[in-house]
Amino acid sequence: MRVGLIGTGAISHKHAQAYQNIGYQVTVCTDINPAAGRGFADKWGAEFVDGYEEVCRHPQVDFVDLCTFPDFRLQPLEICAEAKKPIQVQKPISTDLETARAMLETARQAGIPLGVVSQHRYDDSSLFLYKAIRDGRLGKILQADAYVKWYRSAEYYSRPIKGSWAVEGGGALINQGIHQVDVLRWLIGPVQEVFGYWQLGALHKIESEDVVCALLKYSNGATGVIQASTAFWPGYTERMEIHGTRGAAVISGDRLTTWDVQDDAGEPAPVARDVMSGSSDPMAISLAPFERQFSAFGNAIQAGDKPPISGEDGYAALEIVLAVYGSCREGRKITLGTS
Repeated sequence: MRVGLIGTGAISHKHAQAYQNIGYQVTVCTDINPAAGRGFADKWGAEFVDGYEEVCRHPQVDFVDLCTFPDFRLQPLEICAEAKKPIQVQKPISTDLETARAMLETARQAGIPLGVVSQHRYDDSSLFLYKAIRDGRLGKILQADAYVKWYRSAEYYSRPIKGSWAVEGGGALINQGIHQVDVLRWLIGPVQEVFGYWQLGALHKIESEDVVCALLKYSNGATGVIQASTAFWPGYTERMEIHGTRGAAVISGDRLTTWDVQDDAGEPAPVARDVMSGSSDPMAISLAPFERQFSAFGNAIQAGDKPPISGEDGYAALEIVLAVYGSCREGRKITLGTS
C-alpha cells in the first residue's frame, strides 16, 4: 500500500522503516519545516509536498499517517474525509475530548477508517496476556497496574511546546504513559473511577506534569495504580503487573518477564529477559509491533473492516488520561462514562 505521511519528526522514521519492512511505500510526505521534510523524503524515497492538504488528496496515497503533535488532528482528518482517504494518527488521538469526538463523527459520516497508533498491543507479551486472561488462566483479576518511571533530559524539553497543555495536552501521562493506559484498558476492561496526584514541573521547566500517580477502579471491580514520570534519572524499564486469583503476570518493557500461575495449563508463556524500552531513549523501541499494527490497518482497509485499534479506542484511552488530570486539578474522585 502507498502511504502519505504528515510530520517528519523522530517517530516518523520508525514508521517509515516499519512500512518498508512490510512492503508498504511512503510515497508522499510534508512537514512545517521544509528542510526536515525534504531530508525525510530523500532518505525514504518519497515526494515532498508543501502542505498537508496535498498529502491527503494525493492520487498516489492509499492512506494517510499523521505523525504531528496531537494539537493538529482534526484538520487533516477533514481533508481525508473529503478525499475518502483512510487515516491513522499517532497517539494520543487528540489533546481534548471535544476534538476527539469531532474526529470520530467526521470519520463516521465520511465512512473512512480512523485508526490510532498504539503498537504495544502488538507486543508478543500483550498478545499472549490478552488471550490468557480471557481463557481464565489468571482467574478473577484483582489488580492491574502500570509503572512508567522514565527520564527525559532538559534538552528533550528545550522547545517551549514540549510538555505544554496547548500543543501536547500535558506531560508524562498523555505522552509517555498513554500506551500503558491503552493496554491496561484493552486487557482488563473499562475504567470506572480515578483519583490522582501530580507534580507540575517537578524536575523540568514545563507547565504540565513530569510526575503523576493515579488510583483506578475498573468496571469489573479490579483496582489498579498508574504511575508515570519523565523525571526519574536514569530512567527505568516500564512495567505492567496483572494479579488474579490464580496468579500473576508482569510485562517489563515489551516482554513477559514473570508468569507465576497455580496449576497452569495451556500455551507456554513466552517468558523472556531481554527487553526493549524507551525509558531513557525515546527511539529505543522495537519495530515489530509497529509492523504488525500497520499491516493490520492496511488489511482492514482492503477488507472494508474497522481498524483493530480504532478512533474509539484512542478516545477511551484519552478519556482516562484526562479524567486523571481532572482529578489532580480538582482534588476529587472522577467517575468516567463508558470508557
